[in-house]
Amino acid sequence: MLAVTETSDWLIFWVVAAARFLLPLTIPRYPLPGIVASLVLDGVDQTIFQQFTSLPLEGYQGYDKALDIYYLTIAYVSTLRNWVNPFAFQVSRFLFYWRLVGVALFELTHLRSLLLIFPNTFEYFFIFYQTYRLRWDPQRMTGKFLIGAAAFIWMVIKLPQEYWLHIAQADTTDWIKANLVGAPTDRPWSEIFQTRPGIILAVLAVVALVLVAVWWFTTRRLPPGDRALTFSANAHQPMVRPCSPQAFTEEQVRSAVASEASRIVDAALVEKVVLITLVSISFAQVLPDVQASSLQLAVGVASVVTINTVLSHWLARCGFGWAFALGQFMVMAVVNLGLILAYAFLRSRLDDPVSIGNALFFVLLLTLLVALFDRYRQVYLMRFGPKRLAD
Repeated sequence: MLAVTETSDWLIFWVVAAARFLLPLTIPRYPLPGIVASLVLDGVDQTIFQQFTSLPLEGYQGYDKALDIYYLTIAYVSTLRNWVNPFAFQVSRFLFYWRLVGVALFELTHLRSLLLIFPNTFEYFFIFYQTYRLRWDPQRMTGKFLIGAAAFIWMVIKLPQEYWLHIAQADTTDWIKANLVGAPTDRPWSEIFQTRPGIILAVLAVVALVLVAVWWFTTRRLPPGDRALTFSANAHQPMVRPCSPQAFTEEQVRSAVASEASRIVDAALVEKVVLITLVSISFAQVLPDVQASSLQLAVGVASVVTINTVLSHWLARCGFGWAFALGQFMVMAVVNLGLILAYAFLRSRLDDPVSIGNALFFVLLLTLLVALFDRYRQVYLMRFGPKRLAD
């Protein structure tokens, strides 16, 4: 029975872990549903583990923080693909890197106050933009409006939330059980619902009231929408599909690919190195048997990203541009796999072996982020040109 229990526990763990890695990949095409689903899963995964497994959760917070950074990184990279308001993009870029630096510093120092100083404002700003985009053209949003929205999210929503979670270290589920339900914090929700079925009705009533309030506010107080509601990021904007009536022109495509392939060392390379180094540091703090220091990790990431950039630019010069993103990903994955196997072989000859599992994980993560960044940066260049991206 113990073996069966352990097997089922790990099955649940890997299903949830796989979902946390796969769900964010829907964000580029369906930004709002994708990030909301990732946010909800982030909020309930610990409860799932507590309710349905007996797995130890001592290191859960570290894994959770790294996985948060993963899906936020996918969201940030998707803004290169989808956002048509350049000022909104620059605001989101600042908010994202502000949080990313804060999480990396927290992982290195374990000072919880850093998470209050570097709040995760980017996530809710992203949701705000994508919610606005459902019915209205984001190009209508002025700089003053966007700064005001970011400031409101930062001061009114995120600071109290970050204090509650990381300074007070209060558990929302336990607080609800103790203060709203009046039940012991260690009692499972299944037992609470069985003994107090009225709680389910109360929750449904609150949800219904919220939905009615949102509907009333949207239909009665907000201005008429500019277009029909749609969750697809491909609607109402030029995209890179040649058969689409809203496709970018051939001149826009050629200009973007030429700009991407013109130089190896540029602002894009620096941003990729910074981005992937900070993400890798977050994962390195929680993965087992990672022996490399943060400096060694940064040097390794910079080397591999530079090699990938050289390869990506060479493919672009050969006409292997945005239309061959999957092939580009596969080529870079093979190259990166060869690099990491050669590195592992050299380390083993020096009697200093590396964890192949960790190495393969970092290869997959790095390849995915570089491929997405390069592809979506080309989309941004097609839309705005190289000068606007550097502003």
